[in-house]
Amino acid sequence: MADASLRAKLCPICRKPAVERFRPFCSRRCADVDLNRWLSDIYAVPAAEQDDPEAEQPPPRKEEE
Repeated sequence: MADASLRAKLCPICRKPAVERFRPFCSRRCADVDLNRWLSDIYAVPAAEQDDPEAEQPPPRKEEE
């Protein structure tokens, strides 16, 4: 348990101790580095692709005249 609390207090970018003001980072620089990684699509949240419900429906039937 001590290992988990120690890890939670380290900056995820440079592994220095986190500072409360920039938590979970140690500085504005590391916070900006992290933000840039998200905005540059270096980080991504995995997601399952959803099927298109309209693509699954059969085409409408033509009425006979």
